[in-house]
Amino acid sequence: MQIYNLEFTRKEIKEAVAGNRLLSMEIEFSRRCNFRCSYCYVPSRKELADELSQAELQDAILQAKALGAGKIIILGGEPSIYPHLVEMINFIKDEGLDVEMFTNGSGVTLELARFLAAKKVRVVLKQNSREQDIQDRLAGKNGAWRIIRQALNNLQQAGYPSSEAFLAISTIICQQNIEELPEMWQWLREENIEPYFEIITPQGKARQNQWLEVGAEELKLLFTRLAELDRELYGRHWEPQPPLAGNKCMRHQVSCLITANGDVMPCVGVTISIGNIRQKKLADIIKNSEVINNLKNYRQMIKGQCRSCEKAEECYGCRGAAFQLTGDYLASDPTCWRNASSVNTI
Repeated sequence: MQIYNLEFTRKEIKEAVAGNRLLSMEIEFSRRCNFRCSYCYVPSRKELADELSQAELQDAILQAKALGAGKIIILGGEPSIYPHLVEMINFIKDEGLDVEMFTNGSGVTLELARFLAAKKVRVVLKQNSREQDIQDRLAGKNGAWRIIRQALNNLQQAGYPSSEAFLAISTIICQQNIEELPEMWQWLREENIEPYFEIITPQGKARQNQWLEVGAEELKLLFTRLAELDRELYGRHWEPQPPLAGNKCMRHQVSCLITANGDVMPCVGVTISIGNIRQKKLADIIKNSEVINNLKNYRQMIKGQCRSCEKAEECYGCRGAAFQLTGDYLASDPTCWRNASSVNTI
């Protein structure tokens, strides 16, 4: 059974945990971005200073490969406007690693789309609404809807989606789009595009923008509806659980994040720096991190109702939400509808 990003098995995860190894790694090439999304996790513009050089990024990727990572997930900022993107993807692919890239589509010209397809890069395009006004407001940029639509058109012209060219749409769940999401889910399924519908991690701008707020019961109803659609229309069976619809996030078992400044963190939500690759090797940081070890041993360490939940063997909720809302990355996930003390997502 595959339970993380649709590709890692229980056996692979168990072996990675036992050996202090990675199966994937998330990395920011830069935090520069031309959108100003209302839910963005980047806390301040000052963090744009002193970003890793191209050589430092490549060294970090080689360290991840040595730890067993077979896939590099490129985050941002906005990767498609990073000036060395093509060089970096060529480097990663030459090392025999898979690449997945999250993008708002800004720099996804037809030429870049064809390059990505030729390199078999898994592309995750960010789109939160099919309605122009809603999409532009959520992105904090007039014209965002048109940019995303053109990027999708370019990707499709380049051959996405196909067995060799994986394409997904990343969508945050908020009050502004929740009514249209079942229809959007069906649209994506019909287009053979994988939906990545995710509960907002309550951090950064999302904590300030209360108008995004979705309650736990609303989330339960949405996830249940999406599961019904998949079961009835597409023969796909999955249990509704946060934070991803139709998927199970166990990333802390097999992955970590390297920020554009070199800080190593469990993920974008658990914003605890466990070291910096400019000072220490990635292998040493991961092996000696109390935070990482606690997350890998979550069944013994997790607290509250997440510990006793019937789904605890294969779910630990969203550790990012737990950390951002309680200050404790091992606390029960306050955004989960199975948690009697659930609060709103923001």
